[in-house]
Amino acid sequence: MYEAARPAKVLVIEDDVVLSRNIQQWLAESDYVCSLASDAAAGVKLVESEDFSVVIIDLTLEDESGLAALRRVREANQSASVLILTPLEYRQERLAGLEAGADDFLLKPFTLNELQARVEAALLRLTTRPKSVLEVGPLLMDLTSRKALRNGRPLALTPTESRILEVLMRRFGTVVTRSMLSEFLWQPEWAGVTNVIEVHINRLRAKLSNGGVESQMIFTLRGSGYVLRWNPDLPPPPPPPPSDLVELEFGSAIVADGVVEGDATEESA
Repeated sequence: MYEAARPAKVLVIEDDVVLSRNIQQWLAESDYVCSLASDAAAGVKLVESEDFSVVIIDLTLEDESGLAALRRVREANQSASVLILTPLEYRQERLAGLEAGADDFLLKPFTLNELQARVEAALLRLTTRPKSVLEVGPLLMDLTSRKALRNGRPLALTPTESRILEVLMRRFGTVVTRSMLSEFLWQPEWAGVTNVIEVHINRLRAKLSNGGVESQMIFTLRGSGYVLRWNPDLPPPPPPPPSDLVELEFGSAIVADGVVEGDATEESA
């Protein structure tokens, strides 16, 4: 578990009293100091008066939009890591939540073990660096401008490639499954069409390696997903086989390995 000089303070803004108390009890058993707020107004007031390391917000609050509460929390505390809870069908709200300053999301229903793992990961990600910047080895991503660099070299990424790189950097060193990427990209139907994601991953991998000049950073774990790693001693990756990126223009869409995906024609961000 994450270790610190003093117990980490967690705030749960959740109007389901039973759920919030279960979360509080579970985290308390792992030595977290967990406070509860049953509505947005009470939650924001606590954030303004106390210093929390992690704030958990349910986006389906009854008294106020969870997104509005999230923005008020961010105004009051720029350094806390924010985890949003959402039902599966709230895809656009999850996207808006991440754009409004949330660091991660968790789909309902979830296990308390999974919640604790997300809290611990959030604590480990906390650094003195501004929250709008992600840094992994030679990679730097400004989440405000959506610009990414490797060793100072600008990366010409499409919006989809940028979002994939963001989630890989946020979970540096851990496996990101295809279903997680599908949810993060708000394209859940992609989860069963793996080559669509693989096309984007292959393009992103090629751009990160500067066409094979620099060392590989994105690795595929067969049957599991993808992981971002940084080892400066690794040799550059071999060029991908031509069949990985077979494309034929089809109107405004692209046919990649037999799958039509309009998003693949995006201009670089």
